Amino acid sequence: MPIVAQSTETTDWVSRFADEVIEESERRAPGAKTSGAAAPVVVVASGLSPSGPIHLGNLREVMTPHLVADEIRRRGYQVRHLISWDDYDRYRKVPAGVPGVDETWAEHIGKPLTSVPAPKGSPYANWAEHFKAAMVESLAELGVEFDGISQTEQYTSGVYREQILHAMKHRGDIDAILAQYRTKKAPAKKQQQKPVDEAELEAAEGSGAAAEDDGSSGSAGYFPYKPYCGNCEKDLTTVTSYDDDSTELTYSCTSCGFSETVRLNEFNRGKLVWKVDWPMRWAYEGVIFEPSGVDHSSPGSSFQVGGQIVGIFGGEQPIGPMYAFVGISGMAKMSSSKGGVPTPADALKIMEPQLLRWLYARRRPNQSFKVAFDQEIQRLYDEWDRLEAKVADGSALPADVAAHSRAVRTASGELPRTPRPLPYRTLASVADITAGHEDQALRILSDLDPANPLASLDEARPRYDKAEAWINTHVPADQRTIVRDEPDTELLKSLDEQGRESLRLLLDGLADNWSLDGLTHLVYGVPKVQAGFSADATPKELPAEIKTAQRSFFALLYQLLVSRDTGPRLPTLLLAVGQDRVRHLLGA
Repeated sequence: MPIVAQSTETTDWVSRFADEVIEESERRAPGAKTSGAAAPVVVVASGLSPSGPIHLGNLREVMTPHLVADEIRRRGYQVRHLISWDDYDRYRKVPAGVPGVDETWAEHIGKPLTSVPAPKGSPYANWAEHFKAAMVESLAELGVEFDGISQTEQYTSGVYREQILHAMKHRGDIDAILAQYRTKKAPAKKQQQKPVDEAELEAAEGSGAAAEDDGSSGSAGYFPYKPYCGNCEKDLTTVTSYDDDSTELTYSCTSCGFSETVRLNEFNRGKLVWKVDWPMRWAYEGVIFEPSGVDHSSPGSSFQVGGQIVGIFGGEQPIGPMYAFVGISGMAKMSSSKGGVPTPADALKIMEPQLLRWLYARRRPNQSFKVAFDQEIQRLYDEWDRLEAKVADGSALPADVAAHSRAVRTASGELPRTPRPLPYRTLASVADITAGHEDQALRILSDLDPANPLASLDEARPRYDKAEAWINTHVPADQRTIVRDEPDTELLKSLDEQGRESLRLLLDGLADNWSLDGLTHLVYGVPKVQAGFSADATPKELPAEIKTAQRSFFALLYQLLVSRDTGPRLPTLLLAVGQDRVRHLLGA
């Protein structure tokens, strides 16, 4: 049974949209309060095409309505978050870089995604199920509750039959709406959240006899419906005649030459074209909130045109904010039609669900942001940990408290979290240095706070596992830390008296300062003491030259320990190497 939490203060974009959606829901069901009738279920929606890896840009299509739906649930309303799997879309092209896929998949272009074989070695029945599965698993880890709808099942079972017949009957009205935009100059290209949706791409490029965008329009007239061929299963078909009374429809396939006449009131192998299909679903499901990317929100695009077509089906256009581009640190914009784009599953291998939820919750939908797979992830985690501390002591700003709340819990309760959330950069350094040796990792992490040592690595999980995965998969080999086996005797011999003294001061203080805080104080203090100051002297009490001396001292230690000028934070590195080995490598 869901736990109805207190409403978050109206301080963030999520609350504001929740207010709008509740108001719109009540407007569409007037009298429900006064009549004593049950409040209507609030419907929000997302649409995903499993045409390839479902990436982190697509995740915004889900997280935006999820966060709004969750806020509405917290207020005690019933909410249904639909995810329409557009698995009855055509297979457009063979994506590059997908394991288990080769050029032979090109023979399936034009078929429904659910009629295309899954990549070799996949346990799933078809292409669509293969790519849906990873997303479903990621959404579960992120705490996203949803009702999934397969458009293949909807169309092939006849669920939309009345809507299809209605669209065919009113094809003239639909054509008149679409005609308003056909002669208009195409708008200048904007930076897009993603390449145009699979169906929209068909609109832009066309396929076979007709474009997927508007439907078939030829000598027989305009038709908003496209059959899949009964012989080759492809959608390279043209409707050549249709009778409203009998619903007899004749089509021919330009791919294989097949043609047939069917009765549309009993035929289930085809679908409405995209700009008709989307508003039909708004009306059928009673959708009140559904965001869309830049590509769907420009003048003449699917969302704008759908707002007019939805009335033909007796529905209303949902509240539909535009969402902006989601980037990846160090990578170009994402495309689901190409392989190799980072997915939610990729992100969740290196970061906890709370952090990923926070990235989507703290920015308004029309604000771009980046998901970090490079060194930036360490800074993001530092920022997150500072926020957690501020929330705990009551010093966080209201909007930050709201974003934090949406990251760590849903209306159903708290997401699982790491019992001892040690700094991510520290965990990454330990994982780097220990190279998979868990006993060594536990030894080092226990030394971080000798007064409260870890009893088990499980206390630091899953954050430790995420940091280890990041080190192993996203840090180049030449940036990994390899501790020397033997001292650098040449470098040790070349040191002047000041250099040798700095090592003596460090070694003399190791035993008494063997903790993260103690070693931090020690390594920063050695150059101060050498310059005649107290190890406790603050930066304001010291000349600028001390910083230069500290950098030189740190570089010397890195060279003696890991044969590089830089590396993990020195206190962490010293703990990882261990006292005996540090003494050996520093010439004690």
